[in-house]
Amino acid sequence: MRNMTEAQLTEVVLERYSNTPDARLRTVLQSLIRHLHAFVRDVRLTESEWIAGIEFLTRTGQISDNKRQEMILLSDNLGISALVNMVSAGVAEGATESTVIGPFYVPDSPERQWGESVLLRDGEDIPLLIHGRVLDCDGKPVPEAMIEIWQTDSNGMYDIQDRSQPEDNLRGWYRAKPDGAFLLKTIRPTSYPIPTDGPVGVLLRATERHPYRPAHVHAIVSAPGFRKLTTHLFDAEDTYLDSDVVFAVKSSLIREFKRNDSPEAAEKFGVHGPFWELANDFVLTRIG
Repeated sequence: MRNMTEAQLTEVVLERYSNTPDARLRTVLQSLIRHLHAFVRDVRLTESEWIAGIEFLTRTGQISDNKRQEMILLSDNLGISALVNMVSAGVAEGATESTVIGPFYVPDSPERQWGESVLLRDGEDIPLLIHGRVLDCDGKPVPEAMIEIWQTDSNGMYDIQDRSQPEDNLRGWYRAKPDGAFLLKTIRPTSYPIPTDGPVGVLLRATERHPYRPAHVHAIVSAPGFRKLTTHLFDAEDTYLDSDVVFAVKSSLIREFKRNDSPEAAEKFGVHGPFWELANDFVLTRIG
C-alpha cells in the first residue's frame, strides 16, 4: 500500500474484489470501482467536494420513505433511470415501448371493474376514456391481461403527496377480457413539477433546470408468458415533451386525446356529456 500511484491504487482495490463468488456481482462492482476511480481522477475531486457529495446522498436517503422515493427521483433526474430502461427493456420490434416507472408507484392498488373510474373525488372534470386491446407482436389478443394505471390529479399531485385526495385516488388495475379488450376511465392528465423541497430540488436550482414533467398516464401491463411492460401515455399537446425533467419521453408513446361530444358515444361508454377519448392498444413482448 505504500508509495502507490493513483492507477496502482485502483488495481489493488479491484484485486480485493476479484474473489467475489457471485460472477454478476463481481462484474458490476469492479466496473463501478473503475468508473468511480476514473471520475475522481478526471475532475480532481477535493476532499471538501467528496464530503459535500456524501452529505447530499445522505440527505437523499433520509428524506425517502414509503411514500417518497428521493433516490429514484435523483436517478430519474440524472438520466440514469432512462438509460437503465434503454439498455435492459428487451422490447421486441412492434411491441409498445417501455419507459421509467418513476418515484410515485404504489404496489397493490385496488382492482377496478370494466369502465369504472379511478377518480375517487367529486368534481367537474371531463372524463378520459382509454380503450383498446392487449395484443402480442403477431396481433393476437392477450386474454386476462392486467392493466394498472396511476397519475396525478388535476392539481398536479399524486394521492401520496396530497392528503386532501382520497387514498388510491387515480390508481387502480383492470382485467382485460378474453379478447384482450379493456376500458379504463380516468381524467386527462396534466403536466406537473416534481418535488423540489429536497436534495433533488437543490440540484435543479443549482443547475438552472426546470422541474416539470409533461402530462402522462402511467401504465403497467402484465400477463403470464410476457415481459411486464412499464410505460407512459403522453399528451401530444403538452409543452414539456421536449424537456421532460426525467428524460422519459419517447416519440412512440405520445398520444392525441380527442374530445368526443357525441351523445351516442357517451351512452355507449356510460358517461354523461362530452369526454376525452384515447383508442390505444398495448402490445407485449413474449418471454423466450
